[in-house]
Amino acid sequence: MASLPHASADDAAKGSAAHGEIVAKRWCSACHLVASNQALANSDAPTFASIARKKQASKLKGFLTDPHPKMPNMSLSRGEIADIIAYIKAIDK
Repeated sequence: MASLPHASADDAAKGSAAHGEIVAKRWCSACHLVASNQALANSDAPTFASIARKKQASKLKGFLTDPHPKMPNMSLSRGEIADIIAYIKAIDK
């Protein structure tokens, strides 16, 4: 039985920021401000812009793979995780 390849921080470079924005707006925008034109979100959750300034891609991957208790179980695919990370990284540029 073949094992799945281990994803690294470099996998974020392979993600699609455009698709990551779509996924973030669908799954994350109820709690986080994910875009500059978004008006409402939970004030306790950090904005994606602040996450972009603080997090490294490798930490984001681990966090999105196994979210903390306050986050819902979104069951994101590896590709969706890479896309969200690419989107967050793009915000910081």
